[in-house]
Amino acid sequence: MTGQLDLFQGVKLAEPEPRTTVKLGRKAAQVPLRKKRREAVTRLMEILKELEGKDIFLGSYSAGGGHFWLDNLKLSKLKVESFRTKRDEACLPSVIVLFGNKGACVRIFADDLLAVREQEYQDYYHYLLDFWNGFSQSPINSYRSHYACLAVTKFKG
Repeated sequence: MTGQLDLFQGVKLAEPEPRTTVKLGRKAAQVPLRKKRREAVTRLMEILKELEGKDIFLGSYSAGGGHFWLDNLKLSKLKVESFRTKRDEACLPSVIVLFGNKGACVRIFADDLLAVREQEYQDYYHYLLDFWNGFSQSPINSYRSHYACLAVTKFKG
């Protein structure tokens, strides 16, 4: 059978949109997260572009263990690199790497980024990156915490 036709030749398989199940009593709904993630990553890239070359401090909190992983880690003269899964510039980065001087670096995996919150105080700006992996009872990815927050702090002046 050398002349057999391939039914799936030229068919592009699409990835399913990440969803999480939200339950309220007996009712459940599947919530799509792609739009919120796209908005959050776009806003994060805008913020990091403004912060490039400046000194920042990082702190993180994970609800999985209820403890801080980082607390006021200083990245001097911030440099930002982003890596995309596709060569297309319209594709959002899946990994964002923040470099400081003396070899310091922090990798941000943007696939669980859900929101970017901004807070301004008298002496500094606080950017809070919320990572959400579903509820603790039914996570989307079982190898990650269901909620984490990365705080980026930049002092005024």
